[in-house]
Amino acid sequence: MAVSSPGLKAFLLATPFFGDLSDASLDLLVSMLVERRFDADATVVAEGEPGRSMFIVRSGQLLVSKLADSGRVIRTADLGPGDFFGEMTLIEMQSRSVTVVAESPIVLYELTVRDLYTCYKADIHAYVMVMQNINRELCRLELAVTAGTPASSARSSDYKTGVAQRVWVVGTAA
Repeated sequence: MAVSSPGLKAFLLATPFFGDLSDASLDLLVSMLVERRFDADATVVAEGEPGRSMFIVRSGQLLVSKLADSGRVIRTADLGPGDFFGEMTLIEMQSRSVTVVAESPIVLYELTVRDLYTCYKADIHAYVMVMQNINRELCRLELAVTAGTPASSARSSDYKTGVAQRVWVVGTAA
């Protein structure tokens, strides 16, 4: 279902992913978003499956986990409104690095790699801003995690699980 709601633009501008975009650029990206709804306990993405989109959490709570080499499932993060995940699949065509499960009914907005390419062709400035925002968020997360900030308090599950997994696995008997 395509997205449109009066408070959506304000919500998106408050997220790190859409910050500093012009109204026209934001309108273009909003037109590409697809609303996805999931019931509690639904698996949104599974570790290892192909990834071709990212999600922004509008409402609800999600659990992010990763399978350790030992076979143990490690809870790496909790996500809520304003958080996003899957952004690494927009940068590199890679498999999902984590499993994300809804802990409550959730509403997500999905942006696919194809949408991002369309944005690149239609509005290079918006594309550059989005990529800079992703990079800025990833750098912020790396600093937070390496400084010892718990993974669950940092945003962006894809990146933080890569760094946080090392912290959690090294710091626990995985």
